[in-house]
Amino acid sequence: MSHFVLVHGISHGAWCWYKLIPLLKEAGHQVTALDLGECGGHAGLRGEIETLDDHVKPLMDLMRSIDDDKKVIIVGHSFGGIAISLAMEKFPDKISVAIYVSAYMPNWSSPPITLLLETFRRTHLEEFLDTKFVYDNGLDNIATRDLELAKMLVKLDGLFGDDLAKESLFTEERFGRVKRVFVTCEEDELTKIDFQEWIINTSPPHQVKSIPKADHMAMLSTPHQLLNCLKEIIAQIFQPTKTGILLISPMISA
Repeated sequence: MSHFVLVHGISHGAWCWYKLIPLLKEAGHQVTALDLGECGGHAGLRGEIETLDDHVKPLMDLMRSIDDDKKVIIVGHSFGGIAISLAMEKFPDKISVAIYVSAYMPNWSSPPITLLLETFRRTHLEEFLDTKFVYDNGLDNIATRDLELAKMLVKLDGLFGDDLAKESLFTEERFGRVKRVFVTCEEDELTKIDFQEWIINTSPPHQVKSIPKADHMAMLSTPHQLLNCLKEIIAQIFQPTKTGILLISPMISA
């Protein structure tokens, strides 16, 4: 069984995984969902989180606490793709695979601000790059009760544009060492499918999976389909050999 580390997107928190967590546990997996700095139930006071390092510190603390002989499967949603990428750069030997669910997936040849700039170019929101914001209700398929939960729990957050503009946040030797899988959400109206495909082409992962009816919040709108997707990824990555040793198998796009 695997240990999943679930990392939320901007303005959200560990709470957004509440449907997926019991499904993973029922399947026998260990699950850790955490709040990034100033998000969800994080104890930091509003305004204490000024840098990207402050924002991802809870994830880095968790990764540091994992035994050196253990590996986790790390899952990032939306802007959480930046957080898990930083964890991959710092702890590549503690991560067996990184899964990006309609998430920002950088590469090592350009600063991650490129992803934000492309997002805003496509939505004509360039002037809001340094703005703190909170999502309203642009989630088409989300159930009413989930929407009300989200409206109560989302928190103001920043985009850390200055930090994301820095060169060499990621390297091929460390970030590039970790297997990456991108999960497209085909009915995502926030990170639209053409932008997801642009991310994939710009930073090709080892595998691409797809959830046909998932909107941006796949963990809320299609939790069982996301669970099945994660199970398929595990089955394709870890192949038992005749000697009983687990090997990383070649990835094939689905």
